[in-house]
Amino acid sequence: MEQKNEMSNAYIQEYIQRAKEAQAQFEKLSQEEVNKAVRAIAKVVHDNAEYLAEIAVEETGMGNYPDKVAKNKNKARIIWNSLKDKKSRGIIEKDAATGVTKIAKPIGVVAAITPCTNPIVTPMSNAMFALKGGNAIIITPHHKAVKCSSKTVELINAELDKLGMPKNLIQIIDQQSRENTKALISSADVVIATGGMGMVKAAYSSGKPALGVGAGNVQCIIDKNVNISEAVPKIIAGRTFDNGIICSGEQSVICPEETYEDIMEEFQKNGGYIVRESNEKAALRNAIFVEGAMNRHAVGQSVQEIARLADIKLPEGTKIIVVEADGTGEEDLLGKEKMCPVIAAYKYKDFRAGVEIAKKNLEAEGKGHSVSIHSDNTVNIEYAGAELCVSRFVINQVCASSAGGSFFNGLAPTNTLGCGSWGNNSISENLDYKHLINVSRIAYNMPDNHVPTDEELWEL
Repeated sequence: MEQKNEMSNAYIQEYIQRAKEAQAQFEKLSQEEVNKAVRAIAKVVHDNAEYLAEIAVEETGMGNYPDKVAKNKNKARIIWNSLKDKKSRGIIEKDAATGVTKIAKPIGVVAAITPCTNPIVTPMSNAMFALKGGNAIIITPHHKAVKCSSKTVELINAELDKLGMPKNLIQIIDQQSRENTKALISSADVVIATGGMGMVKAAYSSGKPALGVGAGNVQCIIDKNVNISEAVPKIIAGRTFDNGIICSGEQSVICPEETYEDIMEEFQKNGGYIVRESNEKAALRNAIFVEGAMNRHAVGQSVQEIARLADIKLPEGTKIIVVEADGTGEEDLLGKEKMCPVIAAYKYKDFRAGVEIAKKNLEAEGKGHSVSIHSDNTVNIEYAGAELCVSRFVINQVCASSAGGSFFNGLAPTNTLGCGSWGNNSISENLDYKHLINVSRIAYNMPDNHVPTDEELWEL
């Protein structure tokens, strides 16, 4: 074992050395040149969206081609749109009121652990954030997505070469092993971990600053007096997107008791199959979960495949399975994250009771991640905001495609969603380039600042 670790360390140090040499050259470039490199990363994924979607589905066996094409194009567009006008080099802010001038500086070498659920756009966004901050990045992809992630980096590097950028700014590990990943994350200057909790925990234990994500289990609350015909299709779109593998996809729909049947009917109109019978519920639980954990054979599979695993016959045109859960939190596995086109359904008497259902499910899994609310009642929205410990509340939107940032909300576009201390993460917001820069602050003397008297100071 000791010899194996030594070999891994030697192998990884070659990557680190190349990255350091590239980064030392890159940090001398202007903001305009940096922006050209960041734009090139997004443009490559956007322009090769179909090809990259095809090879991702082929290699991972997860998700579906049309949604991966849409994801590749949309994430590339929105992340570049967010980054293109941001200052990240040199002086980025002068505050006359405080007398503080902020200067951005690179962290150095970024190590990024990327998942098989997003094998194209997560390497893309992490590279964009890293380079925006003047850093180099080394990616270690999931072993089920080595080929498609490596091809993405290969295409990106070809464009960076055309721009005359330093070689090895973006590297990807070509030999996958736990030892290599461990050596990488302990040698880099900062670590991004997007994926399973085991890898996230390893990143936080690396001895280096780390940015990770928590488990998803988005609770979706439908308020009273909401237009059901608008809300339900959005929920279905979110739950079924890329066969349900998005961590920000809706997982449970929590409905007002008086309109519950109307909501179920709307699901049926839009391709929903409602599961109410105990034998079908049990069959679904057994198909989706194995010893309480998500069945790997169900992850990212079509609704038809899930039905096959559960031995359930679906009507033609079914898009989603809606299953009435028998309890909240630990009482029913169906209240957990289900990485396939299945959503659990609950009913509540009043909005506060609906929030309690969401809270119990989040306490079991997904605390810190995201909540979706369909409501026009600001009081209720803010009540949920105060009561539920998550980092994002997505209102009247498709959560799967909006919690990670959108043209239509103010969340930072990303593929890495921090979940705060609730999810054992260091950030409770969307990962962005600002998390990959150091900031020096020049504090000028402000002799004319008002110094409060003791009476002013202690007065409430």
